Amino acid sequence: MVTLLRYSLFLLLISTTFSQIQEIHCKHFFFGYPTGTPVTNDLIIRDTYALSNNDATKFADWVAYRLTLHEVDGTLDLDRKWKADPWLDENETLEPISPDDYRRANDSLGTDRGHQAPLASFKGSRYASQVNFLSNITPQSSDLNQGVWKDLEEQVRDVVRTGRAVFVMTGPLYETQMRELPFADETHVVPSGYWKIVTVVESDNSFNTASFVFNQDTPRNDLVIDHITTIDDIESRSGLDFFRELEDTEEATLQGDDHLQWASQFFN
Repeated sequence: MVTLLRYSLFLLLISTTFSQIQEIHCKHFFFGYPTGTPVTNDLIIRDTYALSNNDATKFADWVAYRLTLHEVDGTLDLDRKWKADPWLDENETLEPISPDDYRRANDSLGTDRGHQAPLASFKGSRYASQVNFLSNITPQSSDLNQGVWKDLEEQVRDVVRTGRAVFVMTGPLYETQMRELPFADETHVVPSGYWKIVTVVESDNSFNTASFVFNQDTPRNDLVIDHITTIDDIESRSGLDFFRELEDTEEATLQGDDHLQWASQFFN
């Protein structure tokens, strides 16, 4: 069990040291990448996604990925062969062997190895195995991972199949103290919930967004649309800043609205 002192020190760490904003160009970013992460984070950019790995939690503070028909539709076999992230030091991430840090997590905590960038969304990509690196994985409640979280991932793929490009940003929340993985030999902090921001490109000059938050104890049969929220809400709860490259007035309008009417066309 994480002690209250360790948890408090962790919260202090992530709230006091932030990275300088840099101009980084990447196909997974839409009007910029999320900022507000600790200076010690590792920024990793791959063909399938980009992420910012947190040394203290051992999990990504955010994962961003772009989906088109090329990634979503295909016939590739999608094996779940877990691997430690080869671009991270051993003390920066969890590991699947020697020991398996997730061993008996399902029995003890009722959690799965939950993808942030989902494996099933890359059936057309020869780089799909990259999403099985543990930097893209968190201990996620089985009911959430196999329920409404999976439903949202499937509904995002359905949007892509209409011919639209979709940009997704997703990450963890640390709002309440959670039990640690029972056999992990690295210090880590298990998320208490998750957020996801889905941006759908309608044309060169038009896009729409839908944002969602889920707690770890979200019931399996919940509806996706019941978890819609605003980007402002996610920013206040995650400590991150999104869409920073938008003009300020446009950013404020985008982030203060939950866009429920538009989102209800695609998410239910």
